[in-house]
Amino acid sequence: MSKTTSSLTGVRCTGSLLCSLTHKSKPGFISQMRVAVAPCFLMFLAAAVSSQGAREEPRIVEKVTPLPVALDKDFEFRKTKLFLLSEKAPKAGAKARQTTSTLGSKSTSPSQKVATLQDAPITFERQYRMFGAVTLLDQRQRFGNYFDFFWRVKRPSDVTVRLEYRQEKLHEHVQAQEITYRNVHGTHKTEFKVIGDDYLDDGQVIAWRCLLISNGRIVAENRSFMWE
Repeated sequence: MSKTTSSLTGVRCTGSLLCSLTHKSKPGFISQMRVAVAPCFLMFLAAAVSSQGAREEPRIVEKVTPLPVALDKDFEFRKTKLFLLSEKAPKAGAKARQTTSTLGSKSTSPSQKVATLQDAPITFERQYRMFGAVTLLDQRQRFGNYFDFFWRVKRPSDVTVRLEYRQEKLHEHVQAQEITYRNVHGTHKTEFKVIGDDYLDDGQVIAWRCLLISNGRIVAENRSFMWE
């Protein structure tokens, strides 16, 4: 019987039959590893999807009542992004209705940045907001005002983020949405929207203010120029 050396295994084999068995053992091991890893990957993917789906949606405030103001430097707004998804797509260069300059903003945080969406970013934002809306009814439910607020807390605290706003056809009537976070710290993002029937029936948002509330007091505020 002839002797040969397997370069794959680094083991000296005697006979062609033994070397053949040795070569086949490696693919078998890889197959076993793939079978073992696949369930772990699926579990990770399911957990990621579950965590995204668990994001809390804003709740409607039935009665908007005044709160005491006690501004605190440990709470601040960092950036605000506003977007109006109108029924008609804007023409090239027509960006007034799709920028933050429409409503304006005034914040108690000097370092806050306000994002302005222009031309190409507007087109991308519109496509992003309309993604998955196939029918005309689906698309109608996407039209309206979108608000993204980026804020920061320098010490662990329970924080409620509240958006108060007035709509075009409701004049001075104030509505509000809010989300509460427990024991948060660092930088966070909160999204609000006034869309669908709320937007189509009562008009676009003409004035707004966003509040950070802790221990029943307003600790930071960001508002549009039209808010009084």
